[in-house]
Amino acid sequence: MKNRILGKTGQSVSEIGFGAWAIGGTWGEVSMEDAKGALNAALDAGMTFIDTADVYGDGRSEKIIADVLKERGGERPFVATKLGRRLSPHVAAGYTDKNLNEYVDRSRENLQMDTLDLVQLHCPPTEIYYTPEVFAVMDDMIKNAKIRSYGVSVEKVEEGLKALEFPNVSSIQLIYNIFRQRPAELLMREAKRRDVGIIARVPLASGLLTGKMTADTAFSADDHRAFNRNGEQFDKGETFAGVPFDVALDAVEDIRRLLPGDMTMAKFALRWILMNENVSVIIPGSKNKAQSETNAQASDVAALSDETMSALKNIYQSKIAPWVHQRW
Repeated sequence: MKNRILGKTGQSVSEIGFGAWAIGGTWGEVSMEDAKGALNAALDAGMTFIDTADVYGDGRSEKIIADVLKERGGERPFVATKLGRRLSPHVAAGYTDKNLNEYVDRSRENLQMDTLDLVQLHCPPTEIYYTPEVFAVMDDMIKNAKIRSYGVSVEKVEEGLKALEFPNVSSIQLIYNIFRQRPAELLMREAKRRDVGIIARVPLASGLLTGKMTADTAFSADDHRAFNRNGEQFDKGETFAGVPFDVALDAVEDIRRLLPGDMTMAKFALRWILMNENVSVIIPGSKNKAQSETNAQASDVAALSDETMSALKNIYQSKIAPWVHQRW
């Protein structure tokens, strides 16, 4: 497993990390045994970065992480969590000093950590990026040793660019994959220039880029791929990267023809992301041990050829960009 530096945190982390949304909820049923097995396998494979959030299973994900790390002992991996989505309604007015501190204190308890490594504002309303008082609250949390660093998880490129104006933002988490290429045009370069780390989420487009889905693939009622296809519960872009299912399946078949040898599409898709040196860490989700092991193996995949990268760009521009490029 190769490492990269996570921006101004100065922390060296594995370039493939563990996305802990699936072990929390809204990805169908994941047993406690499978959840812990997935995380243990990821750590055994050399992953040293874990990404979670206080709303993943209403704290379930954070608590599972705490339990596994306590059971394992030894050097602790870098753990990033998020706050803000507990607000109901989720509006800018709720981002108060009191609420933010209460959410951080709850995560500290769930994760059994006095000082959290990284706390990210969890896709807040766009208005928050124009509210310096919120970032001042995060600054105070660093001073009070509740957190070591903070960042933002954004829906839109423009939000990430605005977040870069706040000097203590250490990281930006965003959707970046073969189906969502716009962040590489400007945002990632600006983040690199300002020494802000990039955390790439939804790297497999909610499973589409594993190449295992078909038009007949069914999802359980508690899986966001069933109930959020049109943004019914949260931003549409978080589900299948915002690409209509049938359009994406057609593009997947074009991508399949580019796979070298017996490489799986999942490894291929993760390696595509790693080709961008401005990415600090990728956080694919995992629901079991086998998925974690496969994700980790992407770090050993050979670089993709210029011809392959160009072909993937053409697929994006011709079939995917009209659906997503100017939306996020």
